Amino acid sequence: MKASAKTGVKASLKANVRSNVRRPGKSQADQRRHYNDACATAHAMDLIGDRWALLVVRELMWGAKRFSDLRASLPAISANVLTQRLAGLEAAGVLMRRRLPPPAASQVYELTAWGYESEPVFQALGRWASRSPIHDPSLPFGTSSLLLSLRTMLDPDLAEGIDAGIGFRLGGESFLAHLAEGEIEIAPVTDDTTPLDEADVIFSGTARMIAAAIYGGQRLVDLEAAGAVTIEGDRRLAKRFVTLFPLPPKAALPGLYP
Repeated sequence: MKASAKTGVKASLKANVRSNVRRPGKSQADQRRHYNDACATAHAMDLIGDRWALLVVRELMWGAKRFSDLRASLPAISANVLTQRLAGLEAAGVLMRRRLPPPAASQVYELTAWGYESEPVFQALGRWASRSPIHDPSLPFGTSSLLLSLRTMLDPDLAEGIDAGIGFRLGGESFLAHLAEGEIEIAPVTDDTTPLDEADVIFSGTARMIAAAIYGGQRLVDLEAAGAVTIEGDRRLAKRFVTLFPLPPKAALPGLYP
């Protein structure tokens, strides 16, 4: 991977969170139910335990989004519930609102620095739930879920010796990853960051189809033939990359498994 690409990914990941935070009144937070338990786990559930709250945080893990963007990535949530969750998370200090400069001038939501620190929560839950014997992989699978899963399921031993840039075109969004030393950093590609063509290989397609190659055992050549995935660049690297994220064995379901 080119040095400029490495610098671009790290710069994007370490960008400072804006300070122009607008906080709502306390009424939204006061109306939420609490566990009245001093345990930090209970307090975490006070913060992100409401239905949809954790998924809203998941969708913001890769950068700011407009209200309409969140509705599009969470199609089953109602506008009213999304409004409530955003207000509650903002009151708790997990996310903040800001207005984009002209000509966009639209309001967006983004995680605070502390909000971004929740990524290990998703990783721990993801690893644990990936062993669930009743998990249904045929359900919708979006961009944020795919990218978080890559940072969660990467096997450092299988990735040993790889130092490469991996690009992703997922619908209308692009991301550049740097895989090195058994870790993978991922950042969105914007007008002021490293261009995607700095990558050694680029995967294009839906998150679900790329996940089919990584987790579902679908051959890249078959997905390409079906027009579901396109690969540009180092094909040998592409074939190796999709093997770096093995799933753990399923847990036994009492009463059905010996």
